[in-house]
Amino acid sequence: QVQLVESGGGLVQPGGSLRLSCAASGNIFSISILSWHRQAPGKQRELVATITSGDSTGYANSVKGRFTISRDNSKNTVYLQMNSLKPEDTAVYYCNLRHAFLTYWGQGTQVTVSS
Repeated sequence: QVQLVESGGGLVQPGGSLRLSCAASGNIFSISILSWHRQAPGKQRELVATITSGDSTGYANSVKGRFTISRDNSKNTVYLQMNSLKPEDTAVYYCNLRHAFLTYWGQGTQVTVSS
């Protein structure tokens, strides 16, 4: 069983930055695909960024060049550095861990971008 705990959300002004963290329990972190997703009110959850076990990354077009996903296998933690934040980035952000047929979600952390 894997548990994921996100942290780092909050209120930030447009143009500001935040770094989200997601700490995982268990022993499959280093061999798993990790991703960040977000869900705004009234909208479907969408994929934001992905990082493979080999450190290959991918991003949604809406965040490319502004967000950076990274992982620290020694700490079982995945990060999402978010720069140049916009009001449309406001959402609950979730981390996800996938390995083979297993998938786990965190509880989410709120990010609000507003002046």
